[in-house]
Amino acid sequence: MANEDSFINEVSDEVRRERLYGYFRRYGWIAIATILILVGGATFNEWRKATAQAEAEALGDAVLGALDSDDPAARVEALSSLSAEGAGAAILSMITAAENVEAGDRDAAITRIEAIAGNGTIDPLYRELAVLKLVQLRGDALPPADRRAQLEPLTTPGAPYRTLALELIALSHVDEGETEAALAVLNDILADGETPQGLRRRASQLIVALGGSLSAT
Repeated sequence: MANEDSFINEVSDEVRRERLYGYFRRYGWIAIATILILVGGATFNEWRKATAQAEAEALGDAVLGALDSDDPAARVEALSSLSAEGAGAAILSMITAAENVEAGDRDAAITRIEAIAGNGTIDPLYRELAVLKLVQLRGDALPPADRRAQLEPLTTPGAPYRTLALELIALSHVDEGETEAALAVLNDILADGETPQGLRRRASQLIVALGGSLSAT
């Protein structure tokens, strides 16, 4: 009886092995493909990260080289000869716009920043910064109410440039002689825990200059 049970067990084991091999022959390619995809995907991600880092470093070096001149116009020309994609293109345009301003060509700077602000394919982080820069570049040429209309969307809680936008809104109220409104915005800046120290200091100084109280801080 024991020999019969042993024989049956051996046959059962053999059947299970044959069935397993059969499954593997039929479906093993799925497992192999899955492994190759996982390994290939991880390799591709690492390659993509390394490539992106190398491209960023190369662009950074090129920008530094382009800025290695005492002549703003020459810096603009050198920067304009560079090319980049995505976020790199936005950053390059902003740097070039800053050099346009240094070279006395504010209109060219505005045109560059407008292109960033209106490009829906660019990360909102850069588009919102472009809006902020446009308000700064246009300055008094843009009525205070229009400045506020453009800046308000940047002041939602948690927005990356919230306190900087609030500062410009406060200044727009100052331009219109609306002292109380300006003081209210400045105190909002001081009450925001994310406000950088430099901006906190500027807000405090402006509150004092407007005759306000710092008791809220």
